[in-house]
Amino acid sequence: MGRWFLAVLCAVSFALLGAGRAAAFSTNDDVSIQMDDGVVLKATLYTPSTPPPAKGYPAIVLFHGLGGKRQDLDFIAKRWADTYVVLSFDARGHGQSEGLTSIDGPREIADTRAIFEWLASNTALPAHPLVDSKRIGAWGISLGGGNVLRSLVQGVPFAAAEVVETWTNLYSALVPQDLSKSGAIFNFLSSVPADKLDPSVVAVKDDALTSTNLGAVKQFARLRSSSALLSKVKTPLYFFQGRRDFAFDIAQAVNGYRLVKGPKKLYIGDFGHSPSKFPGPDIQQVLAEGTRWFARYLLETSGSPTKLPFSLSPDPWRGKARTYKGMPPTGLLRIRFPGGNTLTGIAKSQRTVRRLPKSVETLGSATIRVKATISGGWSKLVAVLTARTPKGKVIVVSEGGVNTAGERGAHALTIRLLDDATLIPRGSKLTLTLASSSLAQNPANLLYLDLPMPPAARIAFGPAQLSLPVLRAPVSR
Repeated sequence: MGRWFLAVLCAVSFALLGAGRAAAFSTNDDVSIQMDDGVVLKATLYTPSTPPPAKGYPAIVLFHGLGGKRQDLDFIAKRWADTYVVLSFDARGHGQSEGLTSIDGPREIADTRAIFEWLASNTALPAHPLVDSKRIGAWGISLGGGNVLRSLVQGVPFAAAEVVETWTNLYSALVPQDLSKSGAIFNFLSSVPADKLDPSVVAVKDDALTSTNLGAVKQFARLRSSSALLSKVKTPLYFFQGRRDFAFDIAQAVNGYRLVKGPKKLYIGDFGHSPSKFPGPDIQQVLAEGTRWFARYLLETSGSPTKLPFSLSPDPWRGKARTYKGMPPTGLLRIRFPGGNTLTGIAKSQRTVRRLPKSVETLGSATIRVKATISGGWSKLVAVLTARTPKGKVIVVSEGGVNTAGERGAHALTIRLLDDATLIPRGSKLTLTLASSSLAQNPANLLYLDLPMPPAARIAFGPAQLSLPVLRAPVSR
């Protein structure tokens, strides 16, 4: 997460408190916690005003996003500090904490284990309340969510967890089909000062941006991913993922939800990284769901947040999400984009088809299939699917790309687009843009940057076939 969301968080915080939910905690103390390598992490500890239960208070640890700090999550800490001890801390290389960030590497997971053990230790310090070590939960967003998931698979014994707009497989999230989402990666890395980046990040930074030396990039991502080990996790786990998040799409949460073996829920909401934002209009619903989840597994109350495990919010938000027993049923909309093009340099192909006879709402990863002839070192093909509504608004429905470096001659290419939920109004015209970057569709579309190729690079292709998963019963209108 970049720094941009701090102002939005503060605004929502005031709105929530102004709506009548004042936090009932007696103290919030700034504390310093030293890691085993000598690095000191700064944290804030919130303690309820009520006396502790016999075994100690239940507790929640909050994990902020990349480029953020613990104060970004004050409004969440204050919401829960009337019932729980809440610990929010600056990850190493962030905020007031010392050290360098390796972006949820083994060093950060060791920090998380140390934070857990410190909180559970009931050290005889004035600022350290009595905590029940069996009832400590975790809440993390983006980078923080990745930390929570990796910590769970590494055996940190959180009693319940919630993760928001994060990844389960960092490589498939940011380098799908071996092609880097260079704009998203650049934005993430730019949110942290260069002198706060660990050498392990600096070593792969350029390769991650340019889709080169992918073996090293995969190894870096593997040590920061949870998907390979999530099937061993039995911790109650709630996934919150954005409908339209072009950094970490719905598939990241769906794959995690399918893998974990313990109690689990999945909420697809109206928030996320760009083109969405956090918090979104359904923030109170997200926090209410999270409150009930922690109450069920940390306070051991009866019941569950909702009877059904899968929720999908409408866009625009109307105050209630649709719930399902499992993944919502979808069908496939198949559309052919006729024509043929030969591209060189920054040239693009744009093809538009007739208006849609009815509204559709996407859910799932669309695919573009095209037969292409590659020569001269053409290294990537990016597809952007847009819809122009009857009112003239252009919506980026989804996008994706495939790495073609080292390929030559005829190939049948399949480009998997991002898994998102997008309403396409009746009467909209779909346009498919094929080029070497997403900027070809719009200079403001920075997901896949325009990185140079050899002057002789070219690609020729014919008709393209779109397979678009759509909800059988849309939830938005």
